[in-house]
Amino acid sequence: MTEFPAPEIPWQRLDPRMLLVHPVYEVARYIPVVIGTVVVGTRADNPLWGLIPLLVIVGLAVSRWFTTTYRVGPTHVELRTGLLARKRLAVPRSRIRSVDIQADVLHRVLGLAVLAIGTGQAEAKDKFKLDALDARLVPALRQDLLAHTEAPHQDESGRELAPTAPGDQREIGHWRASWVRYAPLSLTGFALFAPLVGLAFQYGIGQALFRSDAVRRLREETTLLLAAIIAALVLALIAVVCLAACARYLATYYGLTVLDDGKTLNIRHGLFTTRQITMDLARFRGATVNEPLLLRLAGGAELEAIMTGEKPRVKILPQSPRGAVDHTLAHLLSRNGSQQLDLAAPGSMPALAPLAAHGPLARRRRYTRALGPVVLVAVVMLMARLTWVEFGPWWWLLPAVAALVAVALAGDRYRGLGHAVLPAADGAPTWLVTRSGSLDRDRDCLEAPGIIGWTVRQSFFQRRSGVATVIAATAAGKKRYAVIDIPLEQAWALIERVTPGRLGAR
Repeated sequence: MTEFPAPEIPWQRLDPRMLLVHPVYEVARYIPVVIGTVVVGTRADNPLWGLIPLLVIVGLAVSRWFTTTYRVGPTHVELRTGLLARKRLAVPRSRIRSVDIQADVLHRVLGLAVLAIGTGQAEAKDKFKLDALDARLVPALRQDLLAHTEAPHQDESGRELAPTAPGDQREIGHWRASWVRYAPLSLTGFALFAPLVGLAFQYGIGQALFRSDAVRRLREETTLLLAAIIAALVLALIAVVCLAACARYLATYYGLTVLDDGKTLNIRHGLFTTRQITMDLARFRGATVNEPLLLRLAGGAELEAIMTGEKPRVKILPQSPRGAVDHTLAHLLSRNGSQQLDLAAPGSMPALAPLAAHGPLARRRRYTRALGPVVLVAVVMLMARLTWVEFGPWWWLLPAVAALVAVALAGDRYRGLGHAVLPAADGAPTWLVTRSGSLDRDRDCLEAPGIIGWTVRQSFFQRRSGVATVIAATAAGKKRYAVIDIPLEQAWALIERVTPGRLGAR
């Protein structure tokens, strides 16, 4: 019987409408170069010379459509790019771990979308991205690329993932408009506004402002009026920063939904630029609840997934109410067990489990480390005063106020210090939960099968205090998760409880 070779799958091009997208973005990207060449050409009495770079940029952007082809085969997905230097990228379909979809305003107007494939390899240099495809074809292509995740399979630690009916998705997180109130409680607004202020001062706007007649007249007025104006400027700056943070929050996370189908986690969000992130739950190793000080005081938190691969820390929920974070986290951390989601029993859930305190030795270290620099400053000031260096008595307020702040910070740092070990039960793995920090506090929930090694570390002062820092090494997330200042006699018992039989010789 004659066997005929399988027909070769033809190469496909991107959507022709991308010819309207790429030139716009390339020109916007090189707008300083375009403006500079136009100015130079105008001064040289030959403005046409300034259009040559513009034509080159547009020509290179248009050439992408002619030089980019792709095809989806039974075993590999392939991409060919490049004009002068041709590049061919092939990704095995069995290694595809995520398929992300993104569409900004221009893409959405033209009915296009960007599809990016992730393989879970952190060291991958070449990104498999198709920019741009017909948005109507993207969902079917995404489902086809992730079809292998619908079959029963094991995660990277060998544990069988729970079977789920195809297309059966459960919503475990949903954005609410009221969450915008948490946006100003981070440094996002300041990070957006500070570069603009710095650029303005760099170009002399600040110098011109301080030398203006209005400022000169203010200097001649009363100190009370000047203080009131400064306070008004500070309040105006805070208002602008808060508005910038809220605007970015709305633009980025508007309409966010988190869906779990048992095999993948699907996150969708965005106002102007919509994004759809798909993560293979076989790479899931736990989660981190981030609680910066201001957000924590307002009863909010952020949630990140601990993943192996190219996206080790993926934000699942932005600044949100703590109740919403706990609900989503409890679902994620109980998905591999047979137990039902029960927020009324926090002791059995890694997300809400009570933490064991680290004792008086850890408390003493919090206070000594916080007050040590303050005492040093006070001693230096005293020595300077004894050597007849004159300074006013008001200077002693500096160490006094710093001491009050240090005491409050040390107390909060100790209250945030703790850990817990939840033993395996009902098919769920053993969990290590550790929390530390004050201004930026993290509660890390790490599953034991993802831990690949341990380190017990003692500094000089820790040895004198009888405490140690136990570090769990993993290939996911931050790579190192520390239980800080635990009594030394409890360190080895902690390791044995999390990973029995892997302690080895000491």
